[in-house]
Amino acid sequence: MLEITDLTKQFFGLTAVDRITTRFERGQVSAIIGPNGAGKTTFFNLVAGTHPPTSGRIVFNGKDVTGLRPDHVARLGIARTFQTTHLFENATVLDNLIVGHRLRTQSGLWDVLVNSRRLQGEERLCREKAREALDFVGLSHVANRIAADITQEERKRVAFALALATDPELLLLDEPAGGVNPEETVGLAALIRKLVDHGKTVCLIEHKMDMIMRLADKIVVLNNGAKIAEGTPAEVRRDPHVIEAYLGTEHGAEHAAV
Repeated sequence: MLEITDLTKQFFGLTAVDRITTRFERGQVSAIIGPNGAGKTTFFNLVAGTHPPTSGRIVFNGKDVTGLRPDHVARLGIARTFQTTHLFENATVLDNLIVGHRLRTQSGLWDVLVNSRRLQGEERLCREKAREALDFVGLSHVANRIAADITQEERKRVAFALALATDPELLLLDEPAGGVNPEETVGLAALIRKLVDHGKTVCLIEHKMDMIMRLADKIVVLNNGAKIAEGTPAEVRRDPHVIEAYLGTEHGAEHAAV
């Protein structure tokens, strides 16, 4: 589904992403791991169009998307979440989600001025899509709550729902379980698996290694902007370069014995 070739990003002479080549298969959960400053979020930003690459190529579903604007990338079917979920705090959760599906609408200023049938139809569709996304992530009960009043775990689920509201094929999830407790982490991991079971492809950045090792089909390991390993969880946790750079000897030995 997604092919990355020699992807590089430099900021003022500093290399944040260094000639990464990899691919992500349709219908799988892939994970990007590595220490802080390894280039993980920059890598996501390049794929999502937030930053143009210095060099290299990004191909999604056979189409070269290198350097496209974020809205163009999103329309092609790539959705992105962030470490911190920024919402319209004084609006309801449902109203926040309605904004997401606007990406797929066609109404313009004239439709708004005359309250056209197209606008009315798209309003209904946006509301339906928002409710479907909330139901999928298990948050129908907070649809009419003010966004400022929901919990951190609920905000994480709203981030999933916002991504789903754009009708994506590939979801890029940046630390989807950051800041939540172990029980909530299990629930979010189950939600990620549910996404894949319903035809989505997921790539995530996450520091919770127990979650990654149980959830991911493939792991790509970055360090200092470069790819140092990739493979199945079993392969990665035995790799001496990964143990040295990120997992640590104790963690690697623990999982090697499993």
